[in-house]
Amino acid sequence: MRIMGTATARISKMPMSVRSGLAAIGLCLFAGQTQAATCLDADPVAMEWLQKMSHSSHAVNYRGVVTFQRGEDMQVMQIAHSVSGGSSTESLTRLTGQGAQVLRADHPLECVHPGHKLLQLGLDKEAGECGISQHYRLQVGDGERVAGRDAVRIKIEPRDMYRYGYVMELDRETALLLKVSTVGRGSRILERFQFADLTYGQEQHTAVPVDTIHLADHPVPSHPGNTRPLGVAWELKWLPSGFMPTDFPEQSDARRTYTDGLAVFSVFLEPLRGGIKPGEGVARQGSTTSYTRGMTLSGAPVLVTVIGEVPVNSARMVADSISRLR
Repeated sequence: MRIMGTATARISKMPMSVRSGLAAIGLCLFAGQTQAATCLDADPVAMEWLQKMSHSSHAVNYRGVVTFQRGEDMQVMQIAHSVSGGSSTESLTRLTGQGAQVLRADHPLECVHPGHKLLQLGLDKEAGECGISQHYRLQVGDGERVAGRDAVRIKIEPRDMYRYGYVMELDRETALLLKVSTVGRGSRILERFQFADLTYGQEQHTAVPVDTIHLADHPVPSHPGNTRPLGVAWELKWLPSGFMPTDFPEQSDARRTYTDGLAVFSVFLEPLRGGIKPGEGVARQGSTTSYTRGMTLSGAPVLVTVIGEVPVNSARMVADSISRLR
């Protein structure tokens, strides 16, 4: 949960559930954008609930305490979201470990990030607007009570091996995401996020002392990313189907971020001063994979890092597809 300064890429390390409410990745899309696809066996009821969830994360005033568990590690956080006029303010404060807070203030309500836009597609199957149902199978059912609220359960299964699955519990009244489990191969739970306490409304809550406050970045189309340029124009020859850029980086920017509406990953390139050492490095924590290896780009050694909520093989294939832009 470490987000330093205004580095958007750090948000990609956050669980999907937190990003959907606190800090949706990417630039604002103020104009409607659609995506044509073959809708297969898309469930319109499930897509409608996901659209409601996307809207509720912006429009609902709430505060609560959530738990986030990865294996034996559990973190407790406080989340607050308020809407005033045409903007919203959100904060995420760690209550365990190092005291830190992520804050995003004055976020325009008309701003729709790419991840939310993908969740809002799929209601018009005849127009071919399938959204995430092109890449995930969706199933709706009765959920459990979470933080005292009745829930609707949405089971989300990947259609390929390049992404994880999810089980979501949405508030039956507001569609706010109350609980989500990220599911890996063999139905293994990789991480779980859920509300332990939830209150709706704009009542004041007790301020929690923090050591550091980090501002969540909020890029817009007219303001490109602020990453340092690599000096070499590069591209990805392969992406898992359904993933789209969250911003408009320069061709030589050292970082790019992608989302399919649920999962997010970033690609970093860093110049190496020494020679390239053989081998690769892989670290996994919950659903977050960090894959690194050296490669030569335009005759110069660089360190490639792919980090985000994708399986190791997906991260490796993305790294393998990096090439100089001709």
